[in-house]
Amino acid sequence: MSISTLPSLPDRPDDGHKGTFGRTVIVGGSTGMAGSVSLSGMGALRSGAGLVSLAVPSTILSTVAAFEPSYLTISLASDAHGRISYDALPALESRVAIADAGAVGPGLGRSEDLDRVVSQLYRTSVRPLVFDADALNALADQPEVLKDHVGGRVLTPHPGEFSKLIGKETSYVQQNRESLALQFAADHKVILVLKGAGTIVTDGLRVFTNQTGNSGMGTGGTGDVLTGVIVGLLAQGMSAFEATQLAVYIHGLAGDLAAVELTPRGMIATDLLEFLPYAWKELDEEA
Repeated sequence: MSISTLPSLPDRPDDGHKGTFGRTVIVGGSTGMAGSVSLSGMGALRSGAGLVSLAVPSTILSTVAAFEPSYLTISLASDAHGRISYDALPALESRVAIADAGAVGPGLGRSEDLDRVVSQLYRTSVRPLVFDADALNALADQPEVLKDHVGGRVLTPHPGEFSKLIGKETSYVQQNRESLALQFAADHKVILVLKGAGTIVTDGLRVFTNQTGNSGMGTGGTGDVLTGVIVGLLAQGMSAFEATQLAVYIHGLAGDLAAVELTPRGMIATDLLEFLPYAWKELDEEA
């Protein structure tokens, strides 16, 4: 079933407080990739989440904390290469358990330890979780895990990452975007976001094809912002499909507003963070 109408925005009661608007935890970052998880944290904040925590390896904690004072940081055990180590899993599980929603992947990097961490969080957490970037690559190397989960799962691959998840060439993915996305979401009981021009959001039954966005968003970090927007809306109590649908639309709208001012050629990912409030304002006014 094709969906064209957008869901209602999350309630924003006048007497609400930071606890009212949801707690998120975003797991990611590694040496040289501190910006990715920071962008996700800002995306969640700019989407109305009440409390945003970034769980990162201790080696990059000060860099991530310096990016923005409005989110919290959680220091995790790290390996010799500045990535999250398996020793961090108990702390991660406890943090995810007290969040309303979480995300795993931005700037994560790859290692055997991280494959185990991603697998454990994917399989056992009862919280709604978004998996992006290297968390998707970790899952692609463990395909038996994909159907084994107890909470809501949102996967946000670009075509190259999706090709790894399904074992097909990227060109084949691009030629069969909707049918492949539908089948994958239905088979694995996840929300699938197949990014690119006309981003597809599906739960295996419903399909939303996004019409916002432009070529200026084809630059590093824009997907990290989207991950943050999705998890921010999930934390505010939206269903996984509706949160993802709205996030994809508003993310593209912020890009369109930025392009008017800056041109697509001149845009970078942080521009989306600057224009997200104006995108929300436009949607509020339409509502």
